[in-house]
Amino acid sequence: MITIDQIKEAKKNLENVVQETPLSKAPILSEIFNSEIYLKKDNLQLTGSFKLRGAYNRIANLSQEKRNKGVVAASAGNHAQGVAYAASKFGCEATIFMPEATPLTKVSGVKSYGANVVLHGENFDEAYAAAMKFKEENNVEFIHPFADDDVIAGQGTISLEILNEIPDLKQIIVPIGGGGLISGIAIAAKSINPDIKIIGVVASGARGMKESYKAHMPIDSASVRTIADGIAVRDVNPKLLDIILDYVDHIVEVTDNEIANAILFLLEKHKLVVEGAGAAATAAIMHEKIEIEDSKVCAIVSGGNIDVTMLSQIIEKGLVKSYRKLNLIVTLMDKPGALMNLTNIFTECSTNIVQIDFDRNSVKLEFGEAYVTIALETKGEEHQKLIKEKLKEKGYRFKQI
Repeated sequence: MITIDQIKEAKKNLENVVQETPLSKAPILSEIFNSEIYLKKDNLQLTGSFKLRGAYNRIANLSQEKRNKGVVAASAGNHAQGVAYAASKFGCEATIFMPEATPLTKVSGVKSYGANVVLHGENFDEAYAAAMKFKEENNVEFIHPFADDDVIAGQGTISLEILNEIPDLKQIIVPIGGGGLISGIAIAAKSINPDIKIIGVVASGARGMKESYKAHMPIDSASVRTIADGIAVRDVNPKLLDIILDYVDHIVEVTDNEIANAILFLLEKHKLVVEGAGAAATAAIMHEKIEIEDSKVCAIVSGGNIDVTMLSQIIEKGLVKSYRKLNLIVTLMDKPGALMNLTNIFTECSTNIVQIDFDRNSVKLEFGEAYVTIALETKGEEHQKLIKEKLKEKGYRFKQI
């Protein structure tokens, strides 16, 4: 069993390498939920994720002989960057197996630290199997992303930092993938304060650990599909499940839409770039999955390595959902002045056009008609209602997309 002494020893190994990341109050969430809500911003860690803590501690504890042979790892991205960075610091060769769909920003990050990257499989578990085969064939040390005592101890250093600043904290909310992060945090936190509550958060598209926690036995997910690639783990490790059953008070789940809302909220309100897994704990608070009123709570923002394409999609959908963008297809008579008459309506409504496109060739159109696809900046739900009413008054046929 991992002890608080091992976690304290890990903290010594990480000195002068890992940053003690900011722990800041979230004023908007605190006001909404009448609580003191804090964010532990490990998205601002070197390599952009908490994973550096465990990976560095593991390699620091290897013998020089084993380092000389090299290391191998499997990861959806953040552990890979942690291993690559740590290996570069110790001068050992690292080979990282990553799922083929891993975001480019994470692949590039791993390569930037000098590691060899092999893209293999549709998910973490398939990449893991390939990495284990490589380990056996090449006699190198495997650096497990979560089911390893040194890795778990490294992740547990987050609790030491949090409780050093806020010793009377009531709850810590932690995203769960494989379970290494929450295990380390829970062991450290409960050792310091047995009354503190540790709440885990899984993605609805990767809920194996939640089902296993409920059943008190490992239940692997049939499939995994979530925008939170950092916690998209299919198989449940029995050792980690035992720790979680002993130390974790409750596990909840959040949907991809809820995670996306949290990503946009953290970006807009807190100026934090956060990936899906990193936003899961905040999503659980925002969408009231946890009882927190009149409490003092810390949400772990575990990583910030989000693909720019994914971020742009989340922003776009968020603008539409919050009535700040309106996308329409309007049917026009294809004749001079028709477009000007349409845009005059938008001018009257003080609406800015951000994109416009024409289609004269659709088989659904009558001859002499055109579709105009138009994107508008709007100022809320009432503003959008006004625009639609004006279009109807002028006899336009349109639909919202």
